[in-house]
Amino acid sequence: MRAVAVARPDLEAERELCERAHTGDRAALGQILRKHGPSLFRAVLMPRLGSEAAAQDALGETYARVVERFHQFQWQSVGVYPWLRVIAMRIALDILRSRRRETLYEPEDLQREIDASERDLTRSGEAELSEKRDLADARGRVDAALGQINPRYADAIRLRVLEERTREDVAATLGVSVSTFDVVLHRALAALKKALAAGLPGGQLSPSEAE
Repeated sequence: MRAVAVARPDLEAERELCERAHTGDRAALGQILRKHGPSLFRAVLMPRLGSEAAAQDALGETYARVVERFHQFQWQSVGVYPWLRVIAMRIALDILRSRRRETLYEPEDLQREIDASERDLTRSGEAELSEKRDLADARGRVDAALGQINPRYADAIRLRVLEERTREDVAATLGVSVSTFDVVLHRALAALKKALAAGLPGGQLSPSEAE
């Protein structure tokens, strides 16, 4: 089914801000980033990086790259958010490639997502990329994947990756040694990445992959 662009009442005001930003108006660009920054953090970076600290760093890098490359942005009827979203996902991809441990996504899976988003940018009006929908989709994807794996694995990921508690604290909560917890977390992340790659909801894991 073909997605339909979400019409936002402030779209014309956003277009005017983008035009001002193109002329070098840093205040206008700052307004754009302040408007969309929280959504980029919550809906794009946190769900894919799984760490508030990493997401904050990625948001700062996203801002810097937007300032550097805003002259490349071309206005589309869906607004500026989809373009900002692709930049944020590319920053997240760089981070995932640099640290393969304790991450929710495989770099290859995020690359496929970026490719699909970039194709949508060339089809103005065909992609539904509102901030609220993006946030709901991102949260739903991770939650659905966690629901498909062993509950003990899901607890390990929530405590260590999402809540960023120490290895020692999580091991004590789960009632295992730190070395045992490291093994549990490694297996948990492998199971989660398989679930995410399966395109949940919709894809199904085998029992052996969930355990």
